[in-house]
Amino acid sequence: MSGFTTPYSLIPPVVKSLLIVNGVMFILQIYMGNTLIRELALWPLDMTSMASFGIDRPEFRFSQLITYAFLHGGVMHLLLNMYALWMFGSRIEHLWGSKVFIVYYLVCVIGAGLTQLLVTSQSGSIYPTVGASGGVFGLLLAFGIFYPRERIILIFPPIPIEARWFVIIFGAIELWFGITGTAEGIAHFAHLGGMLFGFLMILYWKNNPPRF
Repeated sequence: MSGFTTPYSLIPPVVKSLLIVNGVMFILQIYMGNTLIRELALWPLDMTSMASFGIDRPEFRFSQLITYAFLHGGVMHLLLNMYALWMFGSRIEHLWGSKVFIVYYLVCVIGAGLTQLLVTSQSGSIYPTVGASGGVFGLLLAFGIFYPRERIILIFPPIPIEARWFVIIFGAIELWFGITGTAEGIAHFAHLGGMLFGFLMILYWKNNPPRF
């Protein structure tokens, strides 16, 4: 993979752009209400059950596999995702360069969306998916792979833990929550999908380094 392509900065260009776009979109959500959710959130492929209740059903569009990642369910949802995007994404963008970074991030976002569509098609869920978490979990995985011994201090409990163990523990928790249905309303399998597609992308690039 490519190395540094821009001078080191606290917030590299792509991460900065993502932070700004997510912030602007959240402000638009506040003023536009459910309009953006209806048009840009990721909706399940089969929404016929909503029509049977007389509800005007939203339509799935392929563009939603990207746009859903720029919407959030609340202030805390936005802040946590943006903090993780900055913390993990900044290091990865400086490591790979901006072009490789944005490709990787979008692959994780799309992969998370596809995983969520697969899960909702089996569960019959009719709820929209929003949030940058799929991309963020992909960045977390990359951080754990390339900075495995970097220490991260958890918010709760406030103890330091190596990045590699953080990734493993977090991945295991998400898998457990997804299988058992714990903490409903959170797209656990989308998070895992972001990590999976991120891993596959890194594995592919290991033998086929990106040339952009």
